[in-house]
Amino acid sequence: MFQGYNFTSVTYKMSKAQDPFYIVKDEIQESIDKLQSSFHQWERIRPDNEQRVRLTKELFTNCESIEWQVDELDKAISVAARDPSLYGIDEVELENRRRWTSSARTQVGNLKKAVVAGKENGNSASAMHRELMRLPDRSNMYTVEDNDEFISSESDRQMLLIRRQDEELDELSASVERIGGVGLTIHEELLAQENIIDDLGNEMDSTTNRLDFVQKKVAMVMKKASATGQCMMISFLLGLFIILFILVFFT
Repeated sequence: MFQGYNFTSVTYKMSKAQDPFYIVKDEIQESIDKLQSSFHQWERIRPDNEQRVRLTKELFTNCESIEWQVDELDKAISVAARDPSLYGIDEVELENRRRWTSSARTQVGNLKKAVVAGKENGNSASAMHRELMRLPDRSNMYTVEDNDEFISSESDRQMLLIRRQDEELDELSASVERIGGVGLTIHEELLAQENIIDDLGNEMDSTTNRLDFVQKKVAMVMKKASATGQCMMISFLLGLFIILFILVFFT
């Protein structure tokens, strides 16, 4: 009678495994599937059976719980819609999420109306099917005791869910901070390497100029000197070159 909604996946920056929406969505869908299974079991029980009375209460409680969760999910979607880029999603993804929550709310609402119709009409199949095709407003079927019990159990469950989401968001935030720190360190290291390369280039230019000057002087002296003088001059210049080399690269 009820079919689960096949939600169309949309690729965006945050993976589904980390997106709190999909974590909550999967839990809600699982709850809806269980609710439908309980409803089919409820249909097969005679109206005067005590088990049917107990199961009717459970169905109403579960319907209310799922509706509350869907409402909270809608609030989260509204927050994300104010600045989709901040959450790494787009308008198409937002619309798909709204359609899913609307479908989930309709499924639960129709099932609850079918239970009300079955309860009021002695589990008449025709009455239940008529209710499924209509969406009239009905008053809340809970007693004060049922509401208190539901609020207590659902409060604990929602607090656990919110705590789990907070922990996942904290882990994601810590990972982003670590990545940012690594990026900053790499940037500083690149700047330092750039300065070292610039200094080395300047030293090479200065050394080249000095060598060019020495070579010119040697050429002039070689033209004027005799063979013996040339040998002495070469030895002198070689010694001078070694001294200059030591001064340039080791001081």
